[in-house]
Amino acid sequence: MPPDGLAGVLERGAGGSPVSALEALDRGTLAGLQLERMRWSLSHAYENVARYRAAFDAAGVHPSDLKDLRDLARFPFTTKKDLRETYPYGMFAVPMREVVRIHASSGTTGHPTVVGYTRQDIKVWAQVMARSLAAAGATADDIVLNSYGYGLFTGGLGAHYGAEELGAAVIPMGGGNTEKQVQLIREFGPTVIMATPSYMLTIADEMARQGMDAKATSLRLGMFGAEPWSNEMRREIEVRLDLDAIDLYGLSEIIGPGVACEFVGRKDGPHVWEDHFYPEIIDPETGEVLPDGESGELVLTSLTKEALPIVRYRTRDLTRLLPGSACTMRRLGKITGRSDDMLIIRGVNVFPSQIEEILLRHGALCGHYQLQISRVGHLDKLDVLAEVRHDLSDTLTRNERGAIAAEVVHEIKCGIGVTAEVQVLESGRIERTQVGKARRVIDRRPRD
Repeated sequence: MPPDGLAGVLERGAGGSPVSALEALDRGTLAGLQLERMRWSLSHAYENVARYRAAFDAAGVHPSDLKDLRDLARFPFTTKKDLRETYPYGMFAVPMREVVRIHASSGTTGHPTVVGYTRQDIKVWAQVMARSLAAAGATADDIVLNSYGYGLFTGGLGAHYGAEELGAAVIPMGGGNTEKQVQLIREFGPTVIMATPSYMLTIADEMARQGMDAKATSLRLGMFGAEPWSNEMRREIEVRLDLDAIDLYGLSEIIGPGVACEFVGRKDGPHVWEDHFYPEIIDPETGEVLPDGESGELVLTSLTKEALPIVRYRTRDLTRLLPGSACTMRRLGKITGRSDDMLIIRGVNVFPSQIEEILLRHGALCGHYQLQISRVGHLDKLDVLAEVRHDLSDTLTRNERGAIAAEVVHEIKCGIGVTAEVQVLESGRIERTQVGKARRVIDRRPRD
């Protein structure tokens, strides 16, 4: 079991709140706790996981070499490939009799990544999710509609256990069945909703289809994650539904949702719960650790996980580390994309989030869009499909939609440097995501 340190104080808080103690925690005290827990985590991984032992030995490092937090840079990275090549349980550091939960990714491109949890891991997960909910402004008086998918996906059960830990009432709806989601919002009176941001827009569209005023519901707070989303999409959600939209960050390899979360009074980036997860930013090409404030790839090390300790996991998420605002734990800047989701179109690096920002700057467009890439002859072709807002779908003429498309073409060319063909479509023309992440990119180019 990892060293306890300040755990009890941090989870209880000064007045019983899961976040109140964080506001007074100084960086020096936190660094001491991190170093103590990191030493344990590295030793736990080295002693109990053959893959880590071989990787450390090959790099010429040993857990005892960690004298300072900066020494972590000497240790090798962990990637999704490590988890896939040891499928299913080769990265587990405890006997299976101590594992009480197993989750896995979808595995659409090969073996899924499998993660396991001990009872203590589940307890920590519930605590960091409860802390996230409290930071977002939720309390035990709230009713939470959990629209994250249940099952092997970590979102549903992670959010569920956290809300119960906080003392809130949970409606375990899961993803999909959008008509039923709207019915529950109307009849059960939830005050908090948890979902992917793209699915929240799908729910808002269904409210409009049913003639329901999305601004007049009981919802006051939404916690959205599992896919990158821009500040423009945040504004669209908040305007359409008259609620606070909070950025929740997590990934299954680290623990699930609850790795980091925004504070409702700030909305300036998710604070990483650094007593359990140690963040670094690296140059995605060289692997060099970058100073706080510089943009690069997020790398995370677990400090307290028992079943699946993770050392320097390359998340592929592109962001930067910023000083804490609501507490001393550092924040993530807005995730601009993923290094493995970057599209190279005619030699230009393109991230879907860049195009999303351009689309949502136009008041007539909404957050439903799709990028389709093909190859004509020897040249790449980018088609951008964008929908008009539901309330404008029947009023905009074809010429008006064409004028908007021409503006977007110009802004993509000037802002990103790539030529695109843009179609502005009526509401409902682009496929909706009922469960999981939105399908933003369809790449039809032949594999070289």
